[in-house]
Amino acid sequence: MRVPAVLLVLLTAPVVVGCAGPPVPVQNAKTSPDETVNLNSAGEFSTDDTGAIAYDRKLAPQGSQASVTVESSGGQTRTSLVVEGMAPNHHYGAHLHTKPCGKKPDESGPHYQHNPGQIDATSEVWLDFTTDGDGAGRSSARNPWGLRSAGLPGSLVIHSQGTKTSGPEVGTAGERVACLTLK
Repeated sequence: MRVPAVLLVLLTAPVVVGCAGPPVPVQNAKTSPDETVNLNSAGEFSTDDTGAIAYDRKLAPQGSQASVTVESSGGQTRTSLVVEGMAPNHHYGAHLHTKPCGKKPDESGPHYQHNPGQIDATSEVWLDFTTDGDGAGRSSARNPWGLRSAGLPGSLVIHSQGTKTSGPEVGTAGERVACLTLK
Protein backbone atom coordinates (compact mmCIF):
# COMPACT_ATOMS: atom_id res chain seq x y z
CA MET A 1 0.00 0.00 0.00
CA ARG A 2 1.29 3.40 -0.91
CA VAL A 3 1.17 6.15 1.83
CA PRO A 4 0.36 9.66 0.57
CA ALA A 5 3.31 12.09 0.98
CA VAL A 6 1.27 14.47 3.17
CA LEU A 7 0.41 11.68 5.59
CA LEU A 8 4.04 10.49 5.62
CA VAL A 9 5.21 14.00 6.62
CA LEU A 10 2.59 14.18 9.38
CA LEU A 11 3.55 10.74 10.70
CA THR A 12 7.29 11.53 10.82
CA ALA A 13 7.06 15.12 12.10
CA PRO A 14 6.96 14.17 15.81
CA VAL A 15 10.11 12.10 15.35
CA VAL A 16 11.97 15.01 13.73
CA VAL A 17 10.83 17.43 16.45
CA GLY A 18 11.75 14.92 19.16
CA CYS A 19 15.33 14.71 17.83
CA ALA A 20 15.86 18.45 17.66
CA GLY A 21 18.01 18.49 20.80
CA PRO A 22 17.62 20.13 24.19
CA PRO A 23 15.33 23.12 24.57
CA VAL A 24 16.81 26.56 24.12
CA PRO A 25 17.47 28.24 27.50
CA VAL A 26 15.10 31.05 28.46
CA GLN A 27 16.74 34.43 27.93
CA ASN A 28 16.45 37.24 30.47
CA ALA A 29 15.02 34.94 33.11
CA LYS A 30 13.91 36.71 36.27
CA THR A 31 15.55 35.72 39.52
CA SER A 32 13.08 34.54 42.09
CA PRO A 33 13.01 36.62 45.28
CA ASP A 34 14.28 33.57 47.18
CA GLU A 35 17.31 33.01 44.93
CA THR A 36 20.66 33.76 46.55
CA VAL A 37 23.61 34.98 44.48
CA ASN A 38 27.07 35.56 46.00
CA LEU A 39 29.97 37.09 44.07
CA ASN A 40 33.37 38.10 45.38
CA SER A 41 36.94 38.88 44.49
CA ALA A 42 40.11 39.90 46.25
CA GLY A 43 43.68 40.46 45.27
CA GLU A 44 46.74 42.61 44.99
CA PHE A 45 46.62 44.76 41.87
CA SER A 46 49.21 43.78 39.26
CA THR A 47 49.74 44.97 35.71
CA ASP A 48 49.29 41.58 34.06
CA ASP A 49 46.70 39.56 36.07
CA THR A 50 43.18 40.43 34.84
CA GLY A 51 41.72 38.98 38.05
CA ALA A 52 43.09 42.04 39.90
CA ILE A 53 44.64 44.54 37.53
CA ALA A 54 45.98 48.08 37.93
CA TYR A 55 45.72 50.54 35.05
CA ASP A 56 47.14 53.58 36.88
CA ARG A 57 50.12 52.95 39.19
CA LYS A 58 49.95 56.47 40.63
CA LEU A 59 46.45 55.88 42.08
CA ALA A 60 46.81 52.09 42.55
CA PRO A 61 50.48 51.79 43.60
CA GLN A 62 52.51 48.59 43.79
CA GLY A 63 51.17 46.57 46.73
CA SER A 64 47.66 48.07 46.61
CA GLN A 65 44.85 45.58 47.03
CA ALA A 66 41.09 45.30 47.33
CA SER A 67 38.34 42.91 48.34
CA VAL A 68 34.71 43.05 47.19
CA THR A 69 31.70 40.98 48.26
CA VAL A 70 28.29 41.05 46.56
CA GLU A 71 25.41 39.25 48.30
CA SER A 72 21.97 39.16 46.73
CA SER A 73 18.93 37.53 48.34
CA GLY A 74 15.41 38.36 49.43
CA GLY A 75 15.06 41.02 46.73
CA GLN A 76 18.05 43.04 48.00
CA THR A 77 21.70 43.31 46.97
CA ARG A 78 24.40 44.27 49.46
CA THR A 79 27.90 45.12 48.23
CA SER A 80 31.01 45.80 50.34
CA LEU A 81 34.43 47.05 49.23
CA VAL A 82 37.66 47.32 51.24
CA VAL A 83 40.91 48.73 49.78
CA GLU A 84 44.45 49.09 51.12
CA GLY A 85 47.60 50.70 49.77
CA MET A 86 45.84 53.06 47.37
CA ALA A 87 46.90 56.71 47.02
CA PRO A 88 46.44 58.40 50.42
CA ASN A 89 43.69 60.96 51.03
CA HIS A 90 42.12 60.49 47.60
CA HIS A 91 38.42 60.28 46.64
CA TYR A 92 37.67 57.41 44.22
CA GLY A 93 34.56 56.24 42.42
CA ALA A 94 33.81 52.51 42.23
CA HIS A 95 31.06 50.63 40.38
CA LEU A 96 30.07 47.15 39.31
CA HIS A 97 30.63 46.64 35.56
CA THR A 98 29.08 44.21 33.08
CA LYS A 99 32.14 42.22 31.96
CA PRO A 100 35.27 40.75 33.57
CA CYS A 101 38.44 42.86 33.73
CA GLY A 102 40.75 42.87 30.74
CA LYS A 103 44.23 44.08 29.84
CA LYS A 104 42.69 47.32 28.55
CA PRO A 105 40.54 49.42 30.91
CA ASP A 106 37.43 49.51 28.68
CA GLU A 107 37.24 45.71 28.36
CA SER A 108 35.16 45.52 31.57
CA GLY A 109 32.27 47.14 29.70
CA PRO A 110 29.82 49.74 31.01
CA HIS A 111 28.33 50.01 34.48
CA TYR A 112 26.06 47.16 35.51
CA GLN A 113 22.48 48.51 35.56
CA HIS A 114 19.58 46.68 37.13
CA ASN A 115 17.22 48.86 35.08
CA PRO A 116 18.96 49.33 31.70
CA GLY A 117 19.35 53.00 30.80
CA GLN A 118 18.72 54.24 34.35
CA ILE A 119 21.90 55.97 35.57
CA ASP A 120 21.67 56.48 39.34
CA ALA A 121 22.63 54.85 42.63
CA THR A 122 19.31 52.95 42.70
CA SER A 123 19.85 51.07 39.42
CA GLU A 124 23.67 50.87 39.58
CA VAL A 125 25.99 49.92 42.43
CA TRP A 126 28.03 52.99 43.43
CA LEU A 127 30.77 52.42 46.01
CA ASP A 128 32.66 55.73 46.16
CA PHE A 129 35.24 55.97 48.97
CA THR A 130 37.95 58.26 50.29
CA THR A 131 41.21 56.76 51.49
CA ASP A 132 42.88 57.70 54.74
CA GLY A 133 46.53 58.77 55.14
CA ASP A 134 47.66 55.15 54.66
CA GLY A 135 45.61 54.58 51.49
CA ALA A 136 42.93 52.44 53.17
CA GLY A 137 39.24 52.88 52.54
CA ARG A 138 35.92 51.09 52.56
CA SER A 139 32.44 51.47 51.19
CA SER A 140 29.15 49.62 51.06
CA ALA A 141 25.87 49.87 49.17
CA ARG A 142 22.42 48.34 49.53
CA ASN A 143 20.14 48.15 46.50
CA PRO A 144 16.41 47.27 46.58
CA TRP A 145 16.64 44.52 43.93
CA GLY A 146 18.07 41.04 43.49
CA LEU A 147 20.68 40.12 40.93
CA ARG A 148 19.47 38.16 37.90
CA SER A 149 21.44 34.94 37.39
CA ALA A 150 21.01 35.40 33.62
CA GLY A 151 23.01 38.65 33.61
CA LEU A 152 25.41 39.02 36.53
CA PRO A 153 27.99 41.81 36.83
CA GLY A 154 31.49 40.72 35.80
CA SER A 155 33.76 43.10 37.70
CA LEU A 156 34.26 45.94 40.13
CA VAL A 157 36.08 48.95 38.66
CA ILE A 158 37.76 51.66 40.74
CA HIS A 159 37.76 55.08 39.05
CA SER A 160 40.04 58.11 39.48
CA GLN A 161 37.30 60.47 40.73
CA GLY A 162 34.10 60.38 42.72
CA THR A 163 30.88 59.62 40.84
CA LYS A 164 29.00 62.61 39.44
CA THR A 165 25.49 62.39 40.88
CA SER A 166 23.70 64.91 38.62
CA GLY A 167 23.95 66.87 35.41
CA PRO A 168 24.96 65.74 31.93
CA GLU A 169 27.88 63.66 33.27
CA VAL A 170 25.82 61.76 35.86
CA GLY A 171 27.37 58.37 36.62
CA THR A 172 30.85 59.22 35.33
CA ALA A 173 33.84 58.96 37.65
CA GLY A 174 36.96 59.59 35.61
CA GLU A 175 39.51 57.13 34.27
CA ARG A 176 39.60 53.46 35.27
CA VAL A 177 42.33 52.94 37.87
CA ALA A 178 41.99 49.26 38.83
CA CYS A 179 39.64 46.30 38.35
CA LEU A 180 38.65 43.09 40.17
CA THR A 181 37.00 40.25 38.22
CA LEU A 182 34.01 38.85 40.15
CA LYS A 183 33.63 35.11 40.73
